[in-house]
Amino acid sequence: MLRMSRAHGIGSEFHLESISLSGGYSTRTSSVRLSSIYGGSDGSGVRVSQAGRLKQGFDLNETFDNGFNVSLNEKTTMQNLNDRLASYLNKVRALEKSNAELEFQIREFSEKKSLVNRDYSPYFAEIIKKASLEIAPVILDIDNAKLAAEDFRIKYESELAIRQLVEPDVAGLRSGLDELTVTRSNLETRIEELQEDLVHLKKNHEEVNMAALRSNITSSSVNVDVDAPPQQDLGRMLEEIRTQYEGIIQKNHREMESWYKAKVKMSAVLLTFVMQTSHSEISELKRTLQTLEIELQSQLSLKAALEGTLHDTESHYSLKLSQLQGMINNLQIEITQIRNDMERQSSEYKILLDIKTRLEMEIPHDVYFSTLSDEPVITKRIHTVIEELVDGKVVSRTEDVDTKVLKE
Repeated sequence: MLRMSRAHGIGSEFHLESISLSGGYSTRTSSVRLSSIYGGSDGSGVRVSQAGRLKQGFDLNETFDNGFNVSLNEKTTMQNLNDRLASYLNKVRALEKSNAELEFQIREFSEKKSLVNRDYSPYFAEIIKKASLEIAPVILDIDNAKLAAEDFRIKYESELAIRQLVEPDVAGLRSGLDELTVTRSNLETRIEELQEDLVHLKKNHEEVNMAALRSNITSSSVNVDVDAPPQQDLGRMLEEIRTQYEGIIQKNHREMESWYKAKVKMSAVLLTFVMQTSHSEISELKRTLQTLEIELQSQLSLKAALEGTLHDTESHYSLKLSQLQGMINNLQIEITQIRNDMERQSSEYKILLDIKTRLEMEIPHDVYFSTLSDEPVITKRIHTVIEELVDGKVVSRTEDVDTKVLKE
């Protein structure tokens, strides 16, 4: 005995047909209305109807009596399939929403990228060029100032070397001046001593002359008493002798005074010449030293001013460079964030694309694209059951389910 039952449905109705072969041919038809699911691609109008059963021309108990039995497992399977399809549709709607958001983000990112990824290198090059042109005169002035400072330093060192060479000569001249002063004082002392000696000599000479005269007078008086010729005028003789010695003394005094005056005059002339020469050299060295000190102070002031200008210029352009570097760092950070967002969105897009691919593989192609469209979907499912009965017992059972999508 061969029993075959078949279930097919169009739209929202499913029909079960049962064919039994047991020596004869009999056909029984039963109609069972099950749930159907249809809806647009945007998820609106999705409806899941509950399964129901209708009788057509016979009682259900009679059907069970004739061997046809719709098992509870098949009903549960159909409900599971309906629930699964509903979950798939919900996933499809979620994926469509995610795809729309992702496309919007991609468009927004592309627009931002077109605005952000600007080439600022010409702008930075122009800024650097202007800064270089502005710095060039300052650098030239600094180099000139350095060269001038170097020249003045060399000149100062040479003048300092000359001063160091002249200072020993000045010290020697000062020592010579001191020696001449000492010599002059010694000569003055010597003159005073000579004058004193002259006074003593005069006094001694007068005393000696007086003693000699006394002795002569004494001896003359004695001789006069013995065998002296006629006496001469002693007063006249003494006067002549005194006159003679006074002339000798005056002559010696004049010679000594003239010699001393000539010697003193010569020493004074030499000393005056040396002193004048030393004073002129000292004055010249002082003037040279003052001039060098003034030039040194002016160059030091110029150097300090140039160093201040250089410091201000370096600070100004260091601030500009730090600002530009901050802008560059901010742009690099934004570029890094954009790249990270791109990578993250790309990974999310790949994940969603993989989910979509798996869903496309899991859901039939026609059902998937029909579900995504806004058109109503009509599915036709044919369930064929073939049973082989021997002595009223089911020996073998074969089931076949064929699902088709019909579009209006």
